[in-house]
Amino acid sequence: MYDYIVVGGSQAGLAMAYNLKKLGARFLIVDSGEQVGSAWLNRWDSLTLFTPKQYNGLPGLSYEGPNEYPTKYDVAAYLTKYVSTFELPLQLETRVDALHKTNNHYVLDTSMGELHCKNVVVATGPFHTPFIPDFAENLGAGITQLHSSEYKNPKQLQQGDTLVVGGGDSGVQILSEIADSGCQCYSSGISNLSSLPQSFLGKTLWWWLKTTGVLSLSKYSFLGKQIAKRMQPVIGTNVKKLLARDNVQQVGRTISAKSNSIAFTDVELDSIKNIVWATGYKPDFTWLGNVKLDEHGYPENHRGVSSVQGLYFIGLPWMHTRGSATLGGVGKDAEYLHQYISNLAITTDNVPVGNFA
Repeated sequence: MYDYIVVGGSQAGLAMAYNLKKLGARFLIVDSGEQVGSAWLNRWDSLTLFTPKQYNGLPGLSYEGPNEYPTKYDVAAYLTKYVSTFELPLQLETRVDALHKTNNHYVLDTSMGELHCKNVVVATGPFHTPFIPDFAENLGAGITQLHSSEYKNPKQLQQGDTLVVGGGDSGVQILSEIADSGCQCYSSGISNLSSLPQSFLGKTLWWWLKTTGVLSLSKYSFLGKQIAKRMQPVIGTNVKKLLARDNVQQVGRTISAKSNSIAFTDVELDSIKNIVWATGYKPDFTWLGNVKLDEHGYPENHRGVSSVQGLYFIGLPWMHTRGSATLGGVGKDAEYLHQYISNLAITTDNVPVGNFA
């Protein structure tokens, strides 16, 4: 029986695994992907991080790569190197379908059979079920529809007008790429026109955020609470300049759709041939059973420690700071759990790592 099983083998799971190895725990990482970095490789081809490489390293291994702003391929290569450098036990193509506790330990029902452990660390991240509005089902079959999780490049699209729904970084980057291909584009959902450059006065944006302490703000602090409430500005793409292009038109919020007609707050169109839904994801933790969820659908926890004995979380958005779900920020949360588990062993009369108190 394992002391720990880490569910999820991307940056959060690997950062936690590094710390479990320091503790001398017997553990296993399981991931549903076919290879290390699958979660990154499955995203669109031109994806580039807006954080410089020096801010993207996991604990114990600096990020070194050819690009100052890594591509998805760079990130996957780094994660692969991380696994091999620290000889982390990773079992791929293993999907966890259910978790339950019995006889003072956990049982994971997986696509590869049952696994047993004393503790579980859930590191599945925030991106689970792609969200697409229900009215999308009313659209005609002649319109190509892709969620951003399925979009790879403009070659997937048929000739004709293209609508991109969603105003976050993903939606803006995809809109910019499709507009570069020359087709007529419509943008829905960009309500916040604020954007930030990747560098300012000779320093990267992340240097300024780190120096001013913004990246370290706890979600429990006054400033942290205020920032968490606000829509994050788009980074690295000038949104106003993008929307001012001749082949890009803003149409307001998407309201409804029927056959080939799509209604927006500002206009109604029947010329759309392609839609990319950059509308985000819904969390899905139903496989955890009766674990209590917060108002956003994420498991309740304090810095990754849940109210359920032996169950931990890492890599959730704003779990402690703005960087909790990011490549460069998750290491701090992993170190906190490392210290928590170490102290737990001490306060329970040196119970071996991984045992229930």
